[in-house]
Amino acid sequence: MDRTNATFVREFILLGLSGYPKFEMSFSALVLIMYLVILSGNGVLIILSIFDSRLHTPMYFFLGNLSFLDICYTSCSVPSILVSLISKKRNISFSGCTLQMFFVFAMGSTECLLLGMMAFDRYVAICHPLRYPIIMSKRVCILMASVSWLSGGINSAVQTSLAMRLPFCGTNIINHFTCEILAVLKLACADISLNIITMSIANIIFLVLPLLVIFFSYMFILYTILRMNSATGRRKAFSTCSAHLTVVIIFFGTIFFMYAKPKSQNLNREDKLRTSDKLIPLFYGEVIPMLNPIIYSLRNKDVKAAVKHMLNQKTIQ
Repeated sequence: MDRTNATFVREFILLGLSGYPKFEMSFSALVLIMYLVILSGNGVLIILSIFDSRLHTPMYFFLGNLSFLDICYTSCSVPSILVSLISKKRNISFSGCTLQMFFVFAMGSTECLLLGMMAFDRYVAICHPLRYPIIMSKRVCILMASVSWLSGGINSAVQTSLAMRLPFCGTNIINHFTCEILAVLKLACADISLNIITMSIANIIFLVLPLLVIFFSYMFILYTILRMNSATGRRKAFSTCSAHLTVVIIFFGTIFFMYAKPKSQNLNREDKLRTSDKLIPLFYGEVIPMLNPIIYSLRNKDVKAAVKHMLNQKTIQ
């Protein structure tokens, strides 16, 4: 087949749950409810971190970034999923697929780095409390967050451009809810060795390195906590870190299952409506952003106090 003809794809078809039509409406309702919870929960955290002076600390600065990222991430994919499920319109243009892939991959890469930097922030706060205001100054926090966003964008631009430059032939049907990069690579009729190599390098940078930072940060945190004489201090330190650790375990556990498992050139071989391969990324893309504000607010006294203060002000008004 001529390469020019093979790459001339105007649109893709997203299968989603087309194999289970009876579940589509109930599933769309569930997705919509989760999306509304994501918008409201993360939106409240962003508002609190901006307007409540008690939350003007590095920890809540990064948490605000994480909440904003979760809103952006889900907004890149959930509306198209709902349209596909409700209206049965499953086609997406080539350019639309490219943009969706870029933003989804960029948000995921950025979140990996942000979680690593949040672990480093907790390490400095607990292990070096006297030097904390100097090490984690406002300028440093902005720089760390900027590096996370910029690095995630660059990584996504590289992965997306390499994927969408491939020739596509035979079929334009993506067995997924969104233009997820692994699902799109299965349609390529060319050697994807370069894609696999660059994705493996990205896995090291955006998965392994942040996990190493998180692991060593919490090893030092645990060592410091166990040496504390005050039981109250130990409980406060554990409470501060437990929310972040919970998010890290859920997030990295899911994303490792998605991107760190072995890949082969013949990706089409096991692409026969494996529903789990579609639902697990959806779990990563919706359930985790929905859980983030719940986990941080339930285990955090400062957030609870800020919410009560905001509600009291509305009552007075």
